[in-house]
Amino acid sequence: RIALMRIRCKPWAKPELEACPFYITDPKTCKGRWEMQFPKKQPLRLELGCGKGGFIAQEAPANPDYNYVAIDIKNEMLVLAKRKLEAAYAEKNIPMDNIRICIDNIMYLSACFAETDRIDRIYINFCNPWPRGKHKKRRLTHPRQLVQYRQILDGEIWFKTDDAGLFEDSLQYFPQAGFRIRTMTRDLHKEPALCYFETEHEKMFTEMGKPIHFLIAEPDPDVPAEALQEWMNTYERNG
Repeated sequence: RIALMRIRCKPWAKPELEACPFYITDPKTCKGRWEMQFPKKQPLRLELGCGKGGFIAQEAPANPDYNYVAIDIKNEMLVLAKRKLEAAYAEKNIPMDNIRICIDNIMYLSACFAETDRIDRIYINFCNPWPRGKHKKRRLTHPRQLVQYRQILDGEIWFKTDDAGLFEDSLQYFPQAGFRIRTMTRDLHKEPALCYFETEHEKMFTEMGKPIHFLIAEPDPDVPAEALQEWMNTYERNG
């Protein structure tokens, strides 16, 4: 899979990030305090697995009335996102007040976000499909992940992928985790009204002739959070 090419270690990446004014060194210290990380109190949006920053470097500067947190697990990827963000804000000649970036393992997102850290929207763009059976629980759209997101989410999840297997499984995952799917297409570019900022992977896969799958999901108010937490506890006990 081209999208998952190994990234070489860059020893300069971590020092460059640590010198960056919009980099959060330890996101766990922000739990319950995310709105305090920004100059203005505004709705907060997350990109989970921002990679090289192709999407967030378009989305965040275009929407200054929202605050954004972009998360990835590798310094080598996040430092490239940092540079793209700097270039994008400089091009618009606007301050970088509404963006923060950080390194974290999204599998344990609840360690960094409290239920009081209300999220307006979550973006999941071209995440690792983890196709092997025993690895599927690592998917960012797996129910045990979605239950974590639902605990902090007021709005929607926007999910894009080129992987048909992941997408079909996700159509089942979302309802299992107490979401209802509001919008769905198996070929995004045939529905221009649904298209928005492209990622690097989206452009690459589109050029290869692969359709882009997309959905928007929101918490189902008919499914109580307590029931989902019990489901989560049972899942963890049984593996």
